[in-house]
Amino acid sequence: METIELSYPHQLQTEELPETIAAIGFFDGIHRGHQAVIQYAIAKAKETHKESAVITFYPHPSVVLRNNHDVKYITPLKEKQEILEKLGVDRLYIINFNKELSALSPEDFVNHFIIGLNIKHMVAGFDFTYGHRGKGNMETISSHAGGKFNHTVIDKVTIDSEKISSTKIRSLLDSGNVEHANILLGRALTTSGSVIQGDKRGRELGYPTANINYNSEAHLPKPGIYAVRVIMDEKYYEGMASLGVNPTFTEDRIDLSLEVYIFDFNQQIYGKEVTVEWYKYIRNEEKFDSVEALVERMRKDEEEIRSYLNNNS
Repeated sequence: METIELSYPHQLQTEELPETIAAIGFFDGIHRGHQAVIQYAIAKAKETHKESAVITFYPHPSVVLRNNHDVKYITPLKEKQEILEKLGVDRLYIINFNKELSALSPEDFVNHFIIGLNIKHMVAGFDFTYGHRGKGNMETISSHAGGKFNHTVIDKVTIDSEKISSTKIRSLLDSGNVEHANILLGRALTTSGSVIQGDKRGRELGYPTANINYNSEAHLPKPGIYAVRVIMDEKYYEGMASLGVNPTFTEDRIDLSLEVYIFDFNQQIYGKEVTVEWYKYIRNEEKFDSVEALVERMRKDEEEIRSYLNNNS
């Protein structure tokens, strides 16, 4: 997959670009609804012997329009790229969302980023909007296309009458319900990062953990203990994760640490890149009165998580 980062105005020449079938949207999470849009574009590209593309944006518009710098992403940009590549997208256009872009009229947006990128067929969800104040939508797109490209609108995707949306998934993560979030995503929620040195307290307790330096822009689940799988060097390992502030040992800490105890594993992995797949919320993070009480609870957590992962492999 070729990745091209663009700002307004971009300098690409239309005649030098391949004819492309493009899915367009912010696509945070790349959930089942997003996948329907993207997979339609991929299939249409194969059918018409053209290249497939995804057009997306970064950062989130609220960063620019509302000065909101605390935005968290279900799929930070790097993970979004990795997922799109696995889906089989040929080209990825990442448009820098800035004030200049937000001020573009719908007509200018289409001329510059659809017609100007040699898009011959555009695919979008029913609620996609474009141009200044989102005045362009899938009802106005035909008038702005001027006959230079066709388009397909993908209707909302539901599961058991529930609309799949990034907003819903974020709400589920905030409540710790990663099982339901994973159903809407169509895969396990993932968090990636490198293994860094921690305080090594887990080793002293008999539970050596990998401390993950995760992306600060990632929308993590509610703090607590989770059943997880870890991908490292293209291999899968089962484990339990603790996301929180380690209240038994720390006071007044606010930044969340992500530590994973990998089952049946005893290797030095500092500096390794790993991906954590989240599967089930087990319990809240607790402050224990003694180290012994903490270790006893960790034993119970491990037993429960091993049983869960064994029955849901």
